[in-house]
Amino acid sequence: MADFKHIYLNQAEQYERLVSREDYRGAISRALREICSFDGLDVVELGAGTGRLTCLLAPSVKSIVACDVSRPMLNVAAAKLRRLACVNSQAIVADSRCLPLCGEIADVSIAGWSLGHATGWYPATWRDEIERALTQLRRVLRPGGTMIILETLGTGYESPRPPTDALSAYYAMLEHEHSFASTWLRTDYQFDSVAEASELTRFFFGDELADRVVCDSLTILPECTGIWWRQR
Repeated sequence: MADFKHIYLNQAEQYERLVSREDYRGAISRALREICSFDGLDVVELGAGTGRLTCLLAPSVKSIVACDVSRPMLNVAAAKLRRLACVNSQAIVADSRCLPLCGEIADVSIAGWSLGHATGWYPATWRDEIERALTQLRRVLRPGGTMIILETLGTGYESPRPPTDALSAYYAMLEHEHSFASTWLRTDYQFDSVAEASELTRFFFGDELADRVVCDSLTILPECTGIWWRQR
């Protein structure tokens, strides 16, 4: 299994190459705007990484504060935002479980593909770690604001198949213990070649998936993404 902490701290550019290939049909943007209008809103983002969601939202929001524990990941995000000439964004190094932000500053708080890592990094205490992050998602919201969480529902499959039992339990916790609504969508990867698909999937997902990509000559790789949301 990939060492995701090492990747996020040491291979941010390679990670960005991978995620830039995902969701080539733009399903995430459409799904988010069905949940709420981001136009003119203040947003706080947890686990921003290389700015996939940040750059998607920044052109239309009033402001966005992108938080992540990895400075190298945020450096990539900041460079992308500069290219977009987005002066309404701020990137800060911060743990999602303890944000250095005041309360009630945002209309939307959002976390993409980040909180679920707690199930692997803290197998004995992941529920407590995720609860701390959920508390921060709520705390920074103004009354009536919206919390949104995106997580993987499986790579290489055409219908949802959470990669681990712990992730399934986390998703059930969001729905049954915290009353999040949910949906899922296809966010397939599109690679320029089988060689690129093999390289990038092997880097992040491991040999088994990469070998299947080569065997089946895949340049389109199915991906399922879940979205959970609720109001404060």
